[in-house]
Amino acid sequence: MTLDAKMITIDCGEPRTLAAWWARALDAEIAEDFDGEFVIVGAQPLVLGFQHVDEVRQTKNRVHVDFHTEDRAAEVARLVAMGATVVGEHSAGPLTWNVLQDPEGNEFCVAG
Repeated sequence: MTLDAKMITIDCGEPRTLAAWWARALDAEIAEDFDGEFVIVGAQPLVLGFQHVDEVRQTKNRVHVDFHTEDRAAEVARLVAMGATVVGEHSAGPLTWNVLQDPEGNEFCVAG
């Protein structure tokens, strides 16, 4: 048996709003919208799904997305200007990354 990863799905309160934010952040398009309950952003090669849930996230994400960029500081500044929040900066050996939260508090990392 072989599994193929197709999409990472993020639970959220407002799928259309959060999908639109991520589409802008990733210079991507909304690929599909299922009545606002499930919205897909086709940011190839990464596809993100945004699924409506009533519960508000209360603890740290157990899974998150890591992004890489050549100019980490500029990219973090751009995302913050769009509404992301910086949680912290970390390093391990030659790798340095920032942990951020999207407008609904979902964490993701930007490394460079």
